[in-house]
Formats: sequence, structure tokens, C-alpha cells
Amino acid sequence: MPRGWLPALKLDKKYSGLLMAIIMTIALDSTMTFTMTSINTGWTAEFFHRFVNGWLIGFAVALPTSLVVIPLARRLVNRIVSE
Repeated sequence: MPRGWLPALKLDKKYSGLLMAIIMTIALDSTMTFTMTSINTGWTAEFFHRFVNGWLIGFAVALPTSLVVIPLARRLVNRIVSE
């Protein structure tokens, strides 16, 4: 018997590259935006608003970049690493 919500979300393997890019973009963009917003503005009343605006802009730039860079990086690593 499946536990939780994750087993119900099984996607076809052909979407694994896209899903990987989305998950990595969310994780990296959130971390970087939180860090840079904290450094640049500190903990102000507008922190959350600035964080969300920065995150949305960062995500809009980072996701297409990830979709291009991840396959290129994978090919480069495969050429560098021996089997």
C-alpha cells in the first residue's frame, strides 16, 4: 500500500531531465535569493516581499539556463570521466 502523496506522482521517465532542472533551480534559486536578500536588505518589514520578487525573477532566468546548461554539463562530464 503506497504511503504519502509521492507514489501518486509517478511521472514518465522522459520527464526526468525537466524535473531535475526544476528541482535544482528551485533549490539553488531559493538559497541564493534568500542569502542575497538577507545581505543586501537585512531583516526588514519588506524582506519577504523583496525575497519573493527576487526569487521570481531569478527563477525566470535560472530555469531556462538550467535546461540548456545541464545537458551540456552532463556531456562534458561524460567526456572527462572514464567509464
